[in-house]
Amino acid sequence: MQPDESQYLQRIRLRSLNASTDVSALARKVVEECKIIHPSKLAEVEHLLLYLQNRKKPSSKFDILPMTEKIRGSTLILHLARNPDNLEELLHNETVLGALARVLREDWKHSVELATTIIYVFFCFSSFSQFHGLITHYKIGVLCMNIIEHELKKYDLWQDELEKKSKDPENQSLRKEYEKTLKKYQSLLVKQEQLLRVAFYLLLNLSEDTRTELKMRNKNIVHLLVKSLERDNEELLVLVVSFLKKLSIFLENKNDMAEMDTVEKLACLVPCEQEDLMNVTLRLLLNLSFDTGLRTKMVHVGLLPKLTALLGNDTYKHVAMRILYHISVDDKSKSMFAYTDCIPQLIQMLFEHGEERMDNELISFCINLAANKTNAQIICEGNGLKMLMKRALKLKDPLLMKMIRNISQHDGPLKQLFIDYVGDLAAQIKQEGDEEFVIECLGTMANLTIPDLDWELLLKEYNLVPYLKDHLKPGSAEDDLILEVVIMIGTVSMDDSCAVMLAKSGIIPALIELLNAQQEDDEFVCQIIYVFYQMVFHQATRDVIIKDTQAPAYLIDLMHDKNLEIRQVCDNTLDIIAEYDEEWGKKIQSEKFRWHNSQWLEMVESRQMEDAEPYLYGNDPDALEQPDLFYSTDGMMAPEPGLSPDFYSQFHSQNGDFNAW
Repeated sequence: MQPDESQYLQRIRLRSLNASTDVSALARKVVEECKIIHPSKLAEVEHLLLYLQNRKKPSSKFDILPMTEKIRGSTLILHLARNPDNLEELLHNETVLGALARVLREDWKHSVELATTIIYVFFCFSSFSQFHGLITHYKIGVLCMNIIEHELKKYDLWQDELEKKSKDPENQSLRKEYEKTLKKYQSLLVKQEQLLRVAFYLLLNLSEDTRTELKMRNKNIVHLLVKSLERDNEELLVLVVSFLKKLSIFLENKNDMAEMDTVEKLACLVPCEQEDLMNVTLRLLLNLSFDTGLRTKMVHVGLLPKLTALLGNDTYKHVAMRILYHISVDDKSKSMFAYTDCIPQLIQMLFEHGEERMDNELISFCINLAANKTNAQIICEGNGLKMLMKRALKLKDPLLMKMIRNISQHDGPLKQLFIDYVGDLAAQIKQEGDEEFVIECLGTMANLTIPDLDWELLLKEYNLVPYLKDHLKPGSAEDDLILEVVIMIGTVSMDDSCAVMLAKSGIIPALIELLNAQQEDDEFVCQIIYVFYQMVFHQATRDVIIKDTQAPAYLIDLMHDKNLEIRQVCDNTLDIIAEYDEEWGKKIQSEKFRWHNSQWLEMVESRQMEDAEPYLYGNDPDALEQPDLFYSTDGMMAPEPGLSPDFYSQFHSQNGDFNAW
């Protein structure tokens, strides 16, 4: 009969054994508590504990598997994770997930395939917001960014190696070596891009949380994404550009993209055959086009003709037009459109709308382009202006009329084209209708400062003077309309006979009343003063302004306004008045002297305050009490030797200054 060995066995659990454990003390405790270990075995127990302390113990069987088995095992787990129904069950298996995270952390450099498979498992979890905490717990996001950064550096090394081996294509041995290396590189590249794609996708899902996105930004996610734009893999590019589009809505990320030549790299993707990539690239460019510097860069890298070519494509034209519209906002970029076929395409789109209202993007784009003289000339080629006027007058479209108004502001032959349409514009002003449309008609007529136009005939034929006067009353219409009426009066007043007609109608007092009501609005004040400036050029209206109104007094009050333009128009107008009316000339001269004098006194006083010291006359506080300091014995100031009263008669005052004869 064999003895029972169990009576000689005792299980010992070393729960407290770790790197900081005192092995000698633990060995003594084991010997004391275990009755079957003789005290003479203390040294052996201590040696065994040292071995256990220094041994790298695997946390699970998964850790000690060969690499091929790890890949196979992680692949099986991936098959489970790809079914969303299994994720809850896997979530509760901390051993499996912990082992996957640990293997990824320790072995990702040894196998791209293993890293791709394990990240894919966690990517399945990242597709659902409720599992993001799990991924954060195992720090998979940070690990993915480290892996991506490493792989991008490895890619640069591959590129350098290929470049070195391709320098001498005539050398057969080097050529064969290059071809061999290229095949190897292409195989590695496919695996690497699969890894990058799943890693970026996981990070994109995690970036739902703006706090997580900020952490990514601090770890330079934008740099990694922009660097990846150099790849040719379309699926990877769609993901990278989508990620950048999401990030670009924040100012800090947009600034990072601006520093990394993102626009230059995106320009290489326009156009491309892959529809998804094309769409997302255009939308990223649209987000970036809100930045002035990036818009300018888009022009410099040649995107303007590329985007213009997309206007004929129904799939992309709306996004392309919005980007082009943003570019057209900048005055420096407007002229560049004249060197593309953009304007003819836009004009064709305008006329294709029939009687329907046009898209806001289209007409707004045209309004911006018309503000440039060269563009306006292209628009008006052939029957361009005639067709625009016909459509605008028929549809009463204020935006289309705003475009025409922008064309009318350019000097030279363009203004002459409008002579045929002033009657139509004048007729629209008198009609009751859309106030915005009337405003644009008035603005267009006000721009027509051309000598060939008979304003007097026009005012009489359409009886416009009463209309203009009635719409100067504060509250008679919207401020925008009243302002356009004032500008229109300024233009008409350039004509001598028209100025007289307006002055006799009582428009000048109406303007003064409006000036009082709108004195806080610089635009109103400046335009009203400009009307006075135009009227003082003509003798008849100059006499009315000087003798029958208080306009000069108002101009004197405004000659020191804080607005530079108002001061300049006031000075010019008052100079003309002073030249023709002696009495007002003296008042104007006196006011200028008073103003300059007060300014000089303020300057002197401020300097005295800055330079003041406690005792201006030394340390003697009684110095000012000396009676002979200022007065002679008879109480008068002592005369300076050599100066007679006649000396001062050699000077006279002119404009506030004393000058020698």
